[in-house]
Amino acid sequence: MEPTENRVAKVSGLTGRQETTPNLSWNKLIRPLFFQLSAETAHYTAMNAYTSLVALPLVASQMRRRYIVKDPRLVTNCFGLQFPNPVGLAAGFDKAGQWHTELAHLGFGCIEIGTVTGQAQPGNPKPRLFRLPADKAIINRMGFNSDGCEFVASQLEKKHAAKDSSCVLGINIGKSKVVPLEEAPAEYKKSFEQLFPFADYFTINVSSPNTPNLRELQNRDHLVDIITTIQQSNEDMAINTNQKPKPVLLKIAPDLTDQQLAEIAEVAIEYSLSGVIATNTTISREGLQTSHDKVEEIGAGGLSGKPLTLRSREVVANLYRNLRGKIPIVGVGGISNGPDAWNMICAGASLVQLYTGFIYGGPSIVHEINRHILSELGKHGFENLSQAVGTVHPGQ
Repeated sequence: MEPTENRVAKVSGLTGRQETTPNLSWNKLIRPLFFQLSAETAHYTAMNAYTSLVALPLVASQMRRRYIVKDPRLVTNCFGLQFPNPVGLAAGFDKAGQWHTELAHLGFGCIEIGTVTGQAQPGNPKPRLFRLPADKAIINRMGFNSDGCEFVASQLEKKHAAKDSSCVLGINIGKSKVVPLEEAPAEYKKSFEQLFPFADYFTINVSSPNTPNLRELQNRDHLVDIITTIQQSNEDMAINTNQKPKPVLLKIAPDLTDQQLAEIAEVAIEYSLSGVIATNTTISREGLQTSHDKVEEIGAGGLSGKPLTLRSREVVANLYRNLRGKIPIVGVGGISNGPDAWNMICAGASLVQLYTGFIYGGPSIVHEINRHILSELGKHGFENLSQAVGTVHPGQ
């Protein structure tokens, strides 16, 4: 029989296997055209064109046939929900919930909208979104630009009938800039209650680096206040609407120390969080290929993409050890291909999410990742994805 250490190394995907090749037409033709525009302009231009395209007769069904991978081995059950596959779209891409039904045609198992704040706010001044092509990375300092929870609720109500029930919808909620830290629990509660009818799960975002002092809410006392407020509201809303309570997840930063991660794991278990999303963007600029002068010119903001791959995986592995399998982890940060996703799963993530990898990899990326996961499951004799979760940690 093959030695265990060899099998674990192969399962982890850390064996020098070549990356999945993204869609060539996207890399060679379409992406270069959009990259001629500013990042934020390109985002809205691309999505307006895409939503117009899928509104044409038969286009949506053709896209679903091309991009959706259906296989029972990919079906993942987490926090009481069934995900058709483990690959989700991270919050930040569809802030107001205006595109989630159309994005589902690209094969995502989950789409997380937001961040949604209690009050409408414009976010930080433009430009505030920057590409680092040499690093396959993005720096953003959007600052929770949001139409506010009431507008997003009205938007979701209009689209509710068109929602793809198989694609899980998460809603990420955050604090408005003008709200003091001590009033944060009440504002998270406001957004939670306003959006309760539409979400399959909620994410408490206390980890963006672009809202002043927001990351202080990751400290135990602040965190407990927010979580207990939401959990009580969850019970009340479930009774008032005759629904089940919604899963509540916490999104954390990659810049936390081991001690802070251990404390967050302790709070997550003690206060019955449904899951932890690791990680948000980083304030670190270590190891970038982009010139120092260019990075300095861009200035402040959260970095996402390939430079975050290893750190996010390390945080997931750390949480997996501390949570002891009691609470599932959603791995996000630097996932741009199948091996990245597979390594994240083997480090301890039950689900994964993309954002920057989707920007650089194009519409076929979810299909490619799911095909790679199926290949790895078959190669190592796993009957389902859960058997691969936590099979190896970075550094082993």
